[in-house]
Amino acid sequence: MTGAARAAIAFFLRWLKRGLAALVGLLLLYQLWLFGWVVLWNWVNPDMTRFMEIRLAELQVKEPRAQLKKRWLDYPRISAHLKRALIVAEDDLFTQHDGFDWDGIQRAMEKNLRRGKIVAGGSTISQQLAKNLFLSPQKTPWRKLQEAVVTLMIETVWSKQRIFEVYLNVIEWGNGVFGAEAAARHYYGIGAGQLSPEQAARLAGMVPSPRFYDRHRDAPGLARKSALILSRMPAARIP
Repeated sequence: MTGAARAAIAFFLRWLKRGLAALVGLLLLYQLWLFGWVVLWNWVNPDMTRFMEIRLAELQVKEPRAQLKKRWLDYPRISAHLKRALIVAEDDLFTQHDGFDWDGIQRAMEKNLRRGKIVAGGSTISQQLAKNLFLSPQKTPWRKLQEAVVTLMIETVWSKQRIFEVYLNVIEWGNGVFGAEAAARHYYGIGAGQLSPEQAARLAGMVPSPRFYDRHRDAPGLARKSALILSRMPAARIP
C-alpha cells in the first residue's frame, strides 16, 4: 500500500469518527429536547401533540379550514366510569407497572409469531401516550425504541395520575376527535363527567380503531367489546 493510500484511509477514518461523534451528539440533544417537553408538561397541559399534528394535516388536505375537536378537562372532572373502562380495556396493570407490561409484550410477540405479522403490540397506557405526544404511528424499530425512551422519561417525571390525565385528554377518539371531553360531546352530546358506565365502556372499546368506529358506530364487534369491558369495570384500579 502506498503512502498516499494510507493517508487517504487515515483521512477517511478520522472524518468517519467525527461524523459518528456528531451523530451521537445530535441524538443526545434530541433526547434532551424531548425530556425538556416532558418536564414542562408535568406542569403545563399540552395543547398539541405530534399525533394531532399528523391528523390535522391529513384533514386539511381535503378541507384546508378543518380543525380538531378537542377540549382539555382536568382529571377530577372526568367520569370515573371512563377511567375504569380505559384501564380495563387498555392496561389493567397500569397502576402497578413501571411503564412496560412485560408479560403483555411476551404474549403479543407470541401472537405476532403465530400470525406471521404484527397484529398485537402489548403497549401500555404510558407507551401509547409517549407515541401520541412525540412520534408517528409508523411501526418501525426506531419508533419503538424512541417510544421506550420517552416512556421511561414520563414514568420517571410524572405521577401515574398525571400520565392518565394527559392520556385521557390527548388520545384519538374519532376523525379529528381528541380527548375525553370532545369524545363525550361528539358521540353523546354530554360532558365527559356525565358519562354512564355503558357509555364509558363503549368509548373505551373504540380506542384501538377510533376512526373506524366513528364511521361504524353499530359494529357488532364494538358491542361485544363494550359488554366485556363493562363486566370487568368494577375491579379496575385507577390512580
